[in-house]
Amino acid sequence: MGIKLIKISVVYFMIGVCIGLYMSMVHDYTLAPVHVHINLLGWTALTLAGIIYHLFPAVSSTKLAKAHFWIHNVGLPLMMIGLFLFVLGNEAVVPVIATGGVLTTVGVLLFGYNVLKELKST
Repeated sequence: MGIKLIKISVVYFMIGVCIGLYMSMVHDYTLAPVHVHINLLGWTALTLAGIIYHLFPAVSSTKLAKAHFWIHNVGLPLMMIGLFLFVLGNEAVVPVIATGGVLTTVGVLLFGYNVLKELKST
């Protein structure tokens, strides 16, 4: 699971960098919140989770780890698509952003609980 998360995080990184490049090329930084969240919650957080899961297989083999994987990777794209549409003026997507944000937060909390519960010193 750790390697899968790292590979997924690289996809988020590429998307985030492309958004950043686009914004700098057109000198319009409206999408900055999307850029920042994709890079932080997609690239950085999932890379670190992937490394932890890879280095500590006992942490990655739990139901909490699987739940974290799926909830985070459903919630984050949902939140980012909603945020993308919102910053472009579509206020009707606020519930989509909220749903994605709650799912992503739940995923992160499951990850944190799992690490605190399962990670043991040798």
